[in-house]
Amino acid sequence: MTGRTMPSILDCHVHLWDPRHLSYAWLEEAPELNRPFAADEFALVRPEPVEVIFMEAGRDEGQAVDEIEWVRSQAQQHTWIRGAIAHVSLERPAEARETIRRYAADPFVVGVRRNIQDEEPGFTEDQDLREGIRLLGEAGLPFDACVRYHQLPELARLAASCAQTTIVLDHLGKPKADARDAWSQGLREVAKQPNVVCKLSGLTTELEPATPPAVALSLLHEALDVFGPDRCLFGSDWPVMRLATDYGTWLDLVQEALTAHPWTTNDAVLRGNAERVYRIARKDAR
Repeated sequence: MTGRTMPSILDCHVHLWDPRHLSYAWLEEAPELNRPFAADEFALVRPEPVEVIFMEAGRDEGQAVDEIEWVRSQAQQHTWIRGAIAHVSLERPAEARETIRRYAADPFVVGVRRNIQDEEPGFTEDQDLREGIRLLGEAGLPFDACVRYHQLPELARLAASCAQTTIVLDHLGKPKADARDAWSQGLREVAKQPNVVCKLSGLTTELEPATPPAVALSLLHEALDVFGPDRCLFGSDWPVMRLATDYGTWLDLVQEALTAHPWTTNDAVLRGNAERVYRIARKDAR
């Protein structure tokens, strides 16, 4: 981004973790990531105007509350961490109700994710899960949906059944270059639901190594065209993104995709839409 004024950015998908404090079973299968990635390290790659929202990082289920408290302590040292998206086991609404009530009253918690990308087909049809997602809407909290491209038709039905809950589609629905038609069709089904927005994040790690940037760029263009710039949000998926790219390269790619849209789109996608969805006020407006 040399020679260009850095825009104001709210990156709404940054993971932080420390296996010395919490347990992350999935890291055993990801040796390159199986070490601490705390805010101090992100600060080394963070462009100065960038603020972030923490995304739950797949710690053991029983440690979900501890994860939020650990990130809260990180935010006390790094004020550019503006909020956190917490894990809640929404398929158990009787248990989730009190947690959702508490998070709705906590200005640091701005959303909830229950990762469903590895669940069996039909999981999103579960009425208990749907009740839990509806509880989020009643509490004013958005639901981040991490799904793979073949789950997009399920997500469209889920969104229709939980119309009062804002649903954030993580990572463009994880497209694969060799299944683009299925992804495109599923993306359009999801976009028909007005309560769904799309996070421009996590794309490069879903593509085969050495995939030309033009392929990722075309996927970004398609997502922007299908949802419209007013329903797209910027996210990095740091540090998982490090497996395929670096922060500046990904940000440049998203900004290149935005050049096809009016200049006001930049602020909306890079910051304004995330502020609206996650209800975060700009610091200069407080």
